[in-house]
Amino acid sequence: MHIGLPKTATSYLQTIIWAHRDTLRERGVVVPGRERRDHLWASRTVREERKQERAPEPQRTAWDRVCRELADTSGTGLVSHEFFAAASAAQARAMVAALAPAEVHLVVTAREPLGLFAASWQESLKNGATTALPDYGRTVSRRPSDIWNWRTLDLGLVLRRWTEAVPPERVHVLALDPTAPREDVWHRFAGIVGFDTHGIDLAASFPNSSMGVAQAETLRRINARLDGFGSAFDRGVYLRTYLADERLVPQGGERFWPEPDQVADCRERGRASVEYLRSAAFDVVGDLDDLLVPDELDERRVPASVTDAEVAAVAVDLVASMLDDVRSLRQRRGAGAGDDSPGRLARLRGLAGRAGEWARARVSRDDRAG
Repeated sequence: MHIGLPKTATSYLQTIIWAHRDTLRERGVVVPGRERRDHLWASRTVREERKQERAPEPQRTAWDRVCRELADTSGTGLVSHEFFAAASAAQARAMVAALAPAEVHLVVTAREPLGLFAASWQESLKNGATTALPDYGRTVSRRPSDIWNWRTLDLGLVLRRWTEAVPPERVHVLALDPTAPREDVWHRFAGIVGFDTHGIDLAASFPNSSMGVAQAETLRRINARLDGFGSAFDRGVYLRTYLADERLVPQGGERFWPEPDQVADCRERGRASVEYLRSAAFDVVGDLDDLLVPDELDERRVPASVTDAEVAAVAVDLVASMLDDVRSLRQRRGAGAGDDSPGRLARLRGLAGRAGEWARARVSRDDRAG
């Protein structure tokens, strides 16, 4: 079970895993499920999310299907989704019981808390959140349905819950090396699970890139003005992929830190997690020092310093690129350039509303549904 943490190269790893599922099966590793979203939906069942009760049948039955497939096949089974990290201790125990008599091992990818904290705030914005960074992460949620919170980001808290179900000697913590090439995490992950990476093409993997500080603040303000974007599909296709990843990320922008007291909190959480790892027989792959916030940090802005003028500049560029998308989409749909019929304006509005179809044709990311 690869349970995250969120924002620790999970999308990168999952993209490779699902692109090469047949190859992994040939090498003795079974990735159960009909599609990548099955692992997301399985996590919702394990975490007892209420919306699962009203979800379509494929979503409600994903966890049962995953368990049956694992029970009916030999070799090593691999389930991967970062939202499992939010499970309570009782839910973790129930999950392990559902997989009996299999011997369950946990893989936990981890990174230093400050970069993780900033990245998770951005990811929450890509999923429609409106919380300003100075107000983000001030508490630890008690609800397993809450993802963008220290509940899933604090390595020590996650491990304490999950080790009630899986003993430390079967918990493998992969500490991300910030100086290593991107593919390093894939090869070390494969070493933990136990399969050969020879011949596996990594070209299909993708970076989950960050926005600049002004771009992130612009998205936060846009989220506050949206109406009717509550579905996972809308958030994933229109907000995360089209608006954030394809339009705001390419603008570049300045990197940032949270507020000074939040930096101090991240530093303390890192120290506490490393101490906890040293206190028991965890299998740590990598250097524990990579899980600590550096004592010296480079100078960066905080999001609260972003001005209205900066947001306006980002928004102007954004509108220009979106207008170009609408025009191109209209041309692709074969609309006549000189059409002045009564339905022309209505068609243009419809085309604008469907501009995210560009993203749909390209994107298979399913963890975006958070």
